[in-house]
Amino acid sequence: MSETERGDARIGVMIVDDDALVRVGLVMMMGGAPDVRVAAEAEDGGQVVDLVREHTPDVVLMDIRMPGVDGLTATERLRALTDPPEVLVLTTFDADEHVLRALRAGAAGFLLKDTPPEEIVESVRRVARGMPVLSPGVTRRLMDRVAHAGHDERAERAKGRLEALNERELEVAVAVGEGRSNADIAERLFLSVPTVKTHVSSVLTKLQLNNRVQVALLVHDAQLLDDDTP
Repeated sequence: MSETERGDARIGVMIVDDDALVRVGLVMMMGGAPDVRVAAEAEDGGQVVDLVREHTPDVVLMDIRMPGVDGLTATERLRALTDPPEVLVLTTFDADEHVLRALRAGAAGFLLKDTPPEEIVESVRRVARGMPVLSPGVTRRLMDRVAHAGHDERAERAKGRLEALNERELEVAVAVGEGRSNADIAERLFLSVPTVKTHVSSVLTKLQLNNRVQVALLVHDAQLLDDDTP
């Protein structure tokens, strides 16, 4: 039985990185937060699924570049599980098209490895609450990196998927793509925050997506965002 199953209310974090020094640093970092515990460690993406099943972490801090199974493949495998943990990708590059693949696979966001420790811990907390951790400016640069390849075909596919939404759900989806919070969307569309939350849940269900980041990417692909969207 895992610590979570025994009633430990702390956020369980699994650290996946092939660099032992990075893992040690992250373990120390997480250990300094009273509401966070390190549930498991892995040095290769191939270990991730089995360890997640054994230790049931809430959040996986995932390196991208590993010599065995890389973090992108491991993320895709994790998000295919029933009730998977949230994945927060760690990367050295803030404009790496591989990060976009991780986001499309269902990662909740990414951090740079030189992010200040307190911000990494706070990002873990945010992801555990279902909130994506992603800089809007970096998001746009990442999307633009792949915007040239197969753009028209991808736009048509995205528009086809969005046809599953009703008019109000589409408005909410576009607002999510603009990086707006539930409170901002509620004010903009003259709705209550609980109603916005219901619409967001419906959007995720109908589109078979895991989080708001994926909604934003789909709306971007469908070319529904203004050029000056943050």
